[in-house]
Amino acid sequence: MNQETAKSWLQLLETLGIIFYIHPYHHNVLKRMIKTPKLYFYDTGLAVFLTKWNSPETLMNGAMNGSFMENYIISEIVKSYENSGKEPGLYFYRDKDMKEIDILLERDGELYPIEIKKTGTPSKGMISSFTVLEKSPFRRGTGALICLTERLSAFDKDNLIVPARLV
Repeated sequence: MNQETAKSWLQLLETLGIIFYIHPYHHNVLKRMIKTPKLYFYDTGLAVFLTKWNSPETLMNGAMNGSFMENYIISEIVKSYENSGKEPGLYFYRDKDMKEIDILLERDGELYPIEIKKTGTPSKGMISSFTVLEKSPFRRGTGALICLTERLSAFDKDNLIVPARLV
């Protein structure tokens, strides 16, 4: 399939509300290498079906399990904003040093970093990329690690540990 045909199909899928994009965060102070947006499915069940992963065990233990969890969490956040008539203001961040933040939520001049991990035992190292925001002229809001932990807790006063089931 040529590039124009692929773009046409993706545009149709976006128009039909099957997929959406999260664009990279860019600001002159926070240089980033990635210029292309990330593609997500609104319905992760459809994404799983298209991969022909037919069992929960395969989904839970397969090579793309973290990607499916990230897609699910991001799609639920986007849907909650859209269902309340608000623009999500979600971005992702990745720089030339491969430091990545899954979601940067921009609200009222503040950046709220969110990392998504398929783990039940979170560690502070999982949010180490949040330090790139120190170069930003925007204030950094409370960050979060969304994961498979059972209880809402925190690493410190600036970084929460949020159970995925609360999203």
